Amino acid sequence: MSTAVTSADDVIHDVSRAPPPMAMLAELTHRCPLACPYCSNPVELTRANEELSTEEWIGVFEQAADLGVLHLHLSGGEPAARRDLVELTKAAISFGLYTNLITSGVGLTEERINSLADAGLDHVQLSIQGVSPESADRIGGYKGGYERKMAVAGWVTNAGIPLTLNAVCHRQNMGEIDAMIELAIRLKARRIEVATVQFHGWAERNKGALMPTREQVERATCTVTEARKKYEGILVIDYVPADYYSKYPKACMGGWGRVGLNVTPSGRVLPCHAAETIPGLSFENIRDGSLSEIWYESDAFNAYRGEDWMPELCRSCERKKVDFGGCRCQAMALAGNASATDPVCIRSPLRDRLTRETDELSATPTATLTYRGR
Repeated sequence: MSTAVTSADDVIHDVSRAPPPMAMLAELTHRCPLACPYCSNPVELTRANEELSTEEWIGVFEQAADLGVLHLHLSGGEPAARRDLVELTKAAISFGLYTNLITSGVGLTEERINSLADAGLDHVQLSIQGVSPESADRIGGYKGGYERKMAVAGWVTNAGIPLTLNAVCHRQNMGEIDAMIELAIRLKARRIEVATVQFHGWAERNKGALMPTREQVERATCTVTEARKKYEGILVIDYVPADYYSKYPKACMGGWGRVGLNVTPSGRVLPCHAAETIPGLSFENIRDGSLSEIWYESDAFNAYRGEDWMPELCRSCERKKVDFGGCRCQAMALAGNASATDPVCIRSPLRDRLTRETDELSATPTATLTYRGR
């Protein structure tokens, strides 16, 4: 199953519009035993009987490799909920893809980890919700989750697979960042990603409970800065700061349709995880077209490429090739217009309003968590 372009004219046309994608996030399933209140999966979850089959996913991986994808992130939900996880991993590796398993750990056994290692799995990214059974299990909504994660971390490193911890931080656990970094050292992780919560999906419903305070954000930044110096050469520490407290937006996904793409459990192909929150965009399904055609030709992927879509504020800004106008999904959520300047930007006319709303949210008593559906 090859999607290689067959004519020189096609090659020139494709390259002029966008480079090939470097990475693909394969959301194998939305099934997950955890119920994290910040989950970035959509509120309406894909049912198991709607998921791509083993053969369909293998076909997607082959097309991705032909298209130029180098990094494949196997995600969910919880990808271990798929019984064919080892088979899918083997297939992806056979196409020359670098494979990264993004997992909560729940559903994995030592036997499955060893099978994945034998298949050639390149990397595991393990989520942690806290540094104690009480805090982690409360936030994850799953009793026993912390203990399983600790076991999985040991199995992964014993199998010789490089390990990254992913710590999503928010108001309820931001005081644990230094302890999370220490935990990464104890678990022999090579990297930890300290990622401040992004308010999409279920996190949008939990803003009142998850919005960190300005003091927490400033302390977190200092903690990460000091830890990077302390553990230089021992642990790589990636840091995703709090959007709402930043002066400028981040270059979400490296720019819309520039670096990576997502495939949902049912086969819809998206420019980013939250793209379906933007009304008016129609996303094509891999069951109905090739990955190459969707990447280069679909209206959704071309909607926010380049500069023509930008408001004058962004087009005339020297940062337009740095942050590409910011996050389109965030602009939709905060401004009601996906083509607006990201309100996080200090130059946005909505920045002052966002600052007031953020300060009000962070100053209110912590709201009750609404947990993700399973």
